[in-house]
Amino acid sequence: MAITYLKKAAPRPEAENSDIRDLVSVMLANIEREGEEAVRRYAEQLDGWTGDIVLSDENRAAACARVSQELKDDIQFAHANIRRFAEAQKATMAECEIEVIPGLIAGQKQIPVSSAGCYVPGGRYSHIASALMTITTAKVAGVKHITAVSPTRPETGIPDAIIYAMDLCGADLILNLGGIQAIAAMAEGLFGAKPADILVGPGNSYVAEAKRMLFGEVGIDMFAGPTDSLVIADHTAEVETVAWDLVSQAEHGADSPVWLVTTCRNLAEGVMARAEGLISQLPEPNQSAARQAWADRAEVIHCDSRQEAAQVSDRYAPEHLQVQAEDLDWWLDRLSAYGSLFLGKETTVSFGDKTSGPNHVLPTSGAARYTGGLSVHKFTKTVTWQRSNAAASHELALRTARISRMEGMEGHARAAELRLS
Repeated sequence: MAITYLKKAAPRPEAENSDIRDLVSVMLANIEREGEEAVRRYAEQLDGWTGDIVLSDENRAAACARVSQELKDDIQFAHANIRRFAEAQKATMAECEIEVIPGLIAGQKQIPVSSAGCYVPGGRYSHIASALMTITTAKVAGVKHITAVSPTRPETGIPDAIIYAMDLCGADLILNLGGIQAIAAMAEGLFGAKPADILVGPGNSYVAEAKRMLFGEVGIDMFAGPTDSLVIADHTAEVETVAWDLVSQAEHGADSPVWLVTTCRNLAEGVMARAEGLISQLPEPNQSAARQAWADRAEVIHCDSRQEAAQVSDRYAPEHLQVQAEDLDWWLDRLSAYGSLFLGKETTVSFGDKTSGPNHVLPTSGAARYTGGLSVHKFTKTVTWQRSNAAASHELALRTARISRMEGMEGHARAAELRLS
């Protein structure tokens, strides 16, 4: 039994995280001090945007009207699937009540946060699907106020299709903002927004760092890095399908890892031989991003057994995990570390990224070892409550006082003993 790397990723260069942290820290401090004035200044300097920050109802309606009916139908299809899946998740979140001991009743409630800030990326690509994933899920969870933001294009603002998606999903306020300034505006509650209880949505390294720095003051969905994807395949998989599934994820960016773990040496060699040809078919800037990602971040790993393949996959804990192999139920039962799992050659990560329903905001950089992706649970607080009668209070007071004194916490003991009377 052996695990062999047929293609190994280049060592990651030392990240310039300190530079990013310094810049984000300065910008957040300036926005905290100067408020909307600083946000407007950064919007002009960084995005070339001098128009209104708040998208008016009139401009929202006009943008929606410019979207073709065919695209509207496609967006509505995806929205319906995402909403149905989120509603099914919400149905699993039960409240409960139990008599712990006679006279002591305790329970839990599910309470949605009051406000959410949803960031929709819009740099290299127009991420319509991110608007659907974040806003729809917050709405289903019961969030009362949702602010949505997305980077502007000079002169034109947010792309019409993104505005249509935001409107369809129920965004209460849309801001023509991207980057650090957008994150800060939602957190601070600027431009008429309600200060966000939680900030969600993917973004570049500056957006991710802004969310990280604000965590604690507000909640966030997760600490995010470059998107990543892993394909497990055996002798039944097709070279062309596997290669396209990897290349399609590499186009996210030059720093996006893609990994192939296979028990078939011929498949591995076929994919490595085919990848460059597929990349050359992509337009720019997709082609350059995918070529760099494949050269520097792609790995191809041959395993002698499916058990070894599963072990490798669990160690990587990929954001997206696709299985094109026999006995899919075995893989579903065995695999334990991934953001979202795609089973069978008829399924692709592209479906999950855009239309199929389960959320595409997922843990990256191995975080799938300990957390899942965005869901109604992220927008919901599971809180507990309790009450007791006199008999239960007497029992609790005696034992609480003794434990408190053993710990040296006399105040706790006395507060408990008051209940004895």
